[in-house]
Amino acid sequence: MTRDEMMAKLKEQDMTEVIELIEDAEKGDLEELELAESLGLLLDRNLNREVLQLLESLGVTIIYVKDDDEDGEEEND
Repeated sequence: MTRDEMMAKLKEQDMTEVIELIEDAEKGDLEELELAESLGLLLDRNLNREVLQLLESLGVTIIYVKDDDEDGEEEND
């Protein structure tokens, strides 16, 4: 999927926050993105993968963090 196709699909689904992330990455204003690995960025797995690959190709480091539930369990042990 090309960048333009991806942006059109995101616009079609009214995902303005994700579009802004991509635009920020293109301007060099986004260096890192923290995500819960179990959630990802988007519900659509294919689109999620494509967006994350694009962000990484633009130099964004994707940092996967544990879910809050997992963190809470570790602190209580």
